[in-house]
Amino acid sequence: MQFSITRVLAITRKEFNHLRRDHLTGGMVVGIPIVMTLLFGYAINNDVRNLEAATVDEADTRASRALLADAGATQVVRIVGSAGSPMELQRRIAAGEISVGIVVPADFEERLAKGKRPLGQLLIDDSDPVILSAARALALLPATTSDQRTPSATFEVRALYNPERRSALFIVPGLCGVILTLTMVLFTSIAIVRERERGNLELLITTPVLSLELMIGKIVPYTFIGYVQVSLILMLGYYLFDMPIRGSLAELYTGVGIFVVSVLTLGLFISTAANTQFQAFQMTFMSFLPQLLLSGFMFPFEGMPKAAQWLAEVFPLTHFLRIVRGIVLRDAELSMLTPDIWPLAAFFIVGMTVATFRFRKRLE
Repeated sequence: MQFSITRVLAITRKEFNHLRRDHLTGGMVVGIPIVMTLLFGYAINNDVRNLEAATVDEADTRASRALLADAGATQVVRIVGSAGSPMELQRRIAAGEISVGIVVPADFEERLAKGKRPLGQLLIDDSDPVILSAARALALLPATTSDQRTPSATFEVRALYNPERRSALFIVPGLCGVILTLTMVLFTSIAIVRERERGNLELLITTPVLSLELMIGKIVPYTFIGYVQVSLILMLGYYLFDMPIRGSLAELYTGVGIFVVSVLTLGLFISTAANTQFQAFQMTFMSFLPQLLLSGFMFPFEGMPKAAQWLAEVFPLTHFLRIVRGIVLRDAELSMLTPDIWPLAAFFIVGMTVATFRFRKRLE
């Protein structure tokens, strides 16, 4: 049989017609370049500014207040409040409330007059190396008085959690969230679709199983799989990369459980919207990409514009990264991380409700 350009054109026309009817693929053709360009152009920024900071001004003099004002004027930090002691600063850093603590000692004026250095101390959440690099710029902030401007270093930098600046300590805990997000959503997104393609959905319709019961039954096995995956990642991080686990494992696994069920409901929602397993895979990828880029895993959350940060707060991965890094690296208690626990619980409730409603409607 000879090669025929006519048959090639016929197949080409058939493929174009298929793409025209497949709205999801067509949306990805246009949507992915637009989303990627907007995210990398506007939201992704390694120039970190406005790190949230709190202060302890034990001197409380005109010069010390001027120094703190100068620190805020650099826009490297944004001073959001004060604390009663350096210990309180450390507690707030461990809880993730602030990234930098600025301590001005009681003998600040004496140190300034005698030219002693350092004049103060910076407490830095160095679990993120990017934050540490940005905050170190404050160490060279000159102290200004009415008759002199000293050029030497003003602050001693105290890196609290990762003084060796090892990237693995920052990346490995975050991988728990990234891998769980991808695998849990993918597994459950094809769950209902697979039942439909195999003809099992019709059998389920004839049983007395409620839609909510089916949804819960679908996610329970994957919850255990999520715990297995987290355990493997933590063991590899501990034994291969010497990653410390400073917090409570019981509290960590509680946070893992809340996160896993929340992302599983996202997969269930996708499974009720997709008609084929390939569509479910496409939708999983589209939901995973913005979470990966905006959650703070790859790029500093503090460097993103406010609009991108507000969008990122909707994603479960954003909150879980704070939870796992807080417990593993900063020895934070789960009670300190309540601002990131309740969004996961809310996401689960809303996601389960919507997925159950959509599944019931499809059965009707």
